[in-house]
Amino acid sequence: MKALNPLLISGREVLPLVEGGKGVSISTGESSGAWAATGGVGTFSGVNADSYDEDGRRIPQHYLGRTRRERYEELVAFAIQGGIAQAQTAHEMSRGEGRLHMNVLWEAAATARILHGILEGARGLIHGVTCGAGMPYRVAEIAASYGVYYYPIVSSARAFRALWKRSYHKHSEFLGGVVYEDPWLAGGHNGLSNVEDPLAPQPPYERVRDLRVVMTECGLAATPIFMAGGVWFLREWEDWIDNPELGPIGFQLGTRPLLTKESPIPESWKERLLTLKPGDVSLNRFSPTGFYSSAVNNGFLQELAERSDRQVPFAKDPLGDHTEVFPVGARGRPVYLTPLGKEQAEGWVRQGFTEAMRTPDSTLVFVTPERSVRIRTDQQGCMGCLSQCRFSNWAENELGTTGKLADPRSYCIQKTLQDIAHGGDLDDNLMFAGHNAYRFAEDPFYTNGFVPTVSELVDRLQTGD
Repeated sequence: MKALNPLLISGREVLPLVEGGKGVSISTGESSGAWAATGGVGTFSGVNADSYDEDGRRIPQHYLGRTRRERYEELVAFAIQGGIAQAQTAHEMSRGEGRLHMNVLWEAAATARILHGILEGARGLIHGVTCGAGMPYRVAEIAASYGVYYYPIVSSARAFRALWKRSYHKHSEFLGGVVYEDPWLAGGHNGLSNVEDPLAPQPPYERVRDLRVVMTECGLAATPIFMAGGVWFLREWEDWIDNPELGPIGFQLGTRPLLTKESPIPESWKERLLTLKPGDVSLNRFSPTGFYSSAVNNGFLQELAERSDRQVPFAKDPLGDHTEVFPVGARGRPVYLTPLGKEQAEGWVRQGFTEAMRTPDSTLVFVTPERSVRIRTDQQGCMGCLSQCRFSNWAENELGTTGKLADPRSYCIQKTLQDIAHGGDLDDNLMFAGHNAYRFAEDPFYTNGFVPTVSELVDRLQTGD
């Protein structure tokens, strides 16, 4: 295994090993501070992070506002307060070593406002900002205004070229690096474009090489690229290290840091990671963001898949082969189904899926009365955690809506991620993970349920394993 040479990251030469930021209380000040203390780059999440009272107890994020707009403002305040708290913890834990970055999602709620609030309230504690989930044009301007480096997360050379031309060339001195996140291997939300096949993964080497070509054209030949998604044993990436075709390369790991002593996830979650098998993590498109995402295929995802399977197209009036009347709702308002659609609908009703819920695509989804109540309750309790949400139809505009019907085929992402992070049911919540998570069960490092400290993990990584 080749030695890992230090890279200049956010103004200091450090190990080219980066803890990937995972949102909603999964990458915290404690985990990122411990990672930075090893001489690498720790990353805490600035997405609705936890904050604490004077006695160090977590402040639950309960929303009291009567309207979505009021709850949205509460969420922004929680996010700023939590981000500052995590930055302070990370700074103390790092003991002045390494670098500390904050991860934010551009398509989350009020990201620009939250970035300003955290960077202002934690001046000097944060060295870099990583940002993906969309096209974060403004992150360069915001980070640069505080003298902080920025690290866009992209999944293609084409995406970086667009960001550079529109914005980044104006603030090139603070472009600390570019994170290439493999859209087929990374956990969480993935940057698959409409022209890419989710079932046909492309090798990352060629895509990163293409990214380096574009960066070199932009005068960024010496700017690091960080490979993210699918990184487990560094010996499997040895040909990337000191490779003149790729230039300076670092490695970002999101899944492996989940299983450390400092990781804040519940013990039951850590135990579950040790049991995963190949194929247990899969791509899906149920997210209210509209993006693909990778998560453990548990009861939560299975119910969403089954829900969408119980779906038929309808028409408001007789049209073409939509000739069969079907009553919907408490008032039995008629819609029109095809003969086959009516046969399917009546079959689901006999099975107990008696509630027909309309979707924005002129289909009906059939669920139990209990599931219908849960869906509507979650939609009504929306706190505006995204810039736009297909589940609740919230949007960050003057009207506060996407203008489309709320989609019952999705879910409240804020609710489920908060729940699983703080001890909720592992089978009834969204469990993000990278596609290599099954390797916990195969890697001898974790024999007999061994859980390392962050320092032990970073030492292990440097050996190639």
